[in-house]
Amino acid sequence: MDAIEITGLRYYGYVGYFPEEQALGQWFEVDLTLWLDLSGVGKSDRLEDTLNYADVVERVRQLIETSKFKMIERLNTAIIEAVLDMEMVQKVRSRVIKQPPIPGFGGHVAIDMTRSRDEVAEF
Repeated sequence: MDAIEITGLRYYGYVGYFPEEQALGQWFEVDLTLWLDLSGVGKSDRLEDTLNYADVVERVRQLIETSKFKMIERLNTAIIEAVLDMEMVQKVRSRVIKQPPIPGFGGHVAIDMTRSRDEVAEF
């Protein structure tokens, strides 16, 4: 199966458990791998025969900028569901990264999930 990688999506959002995260917000970064069949566009060279990844980028941007989830895991699940809702995509790996407001911690936390169309349909 073929894949498209979309990396470095960075948007400001208000997802977080702590009240200050919900009020002040923070930056989120997302890296995606989308599995799909690219053989058709490989022969036709036409945009309509492939996934327009600008649409994927817009879906992720909207989710991060408008969601009010408490858990980053929920945000990541919403991103996966939105991408799998696109007809051509069969499987998604989504990695959401943030720097949580933990005293004495200057690193990042990443939630990495991989789901296929079949797995999401089961829930």
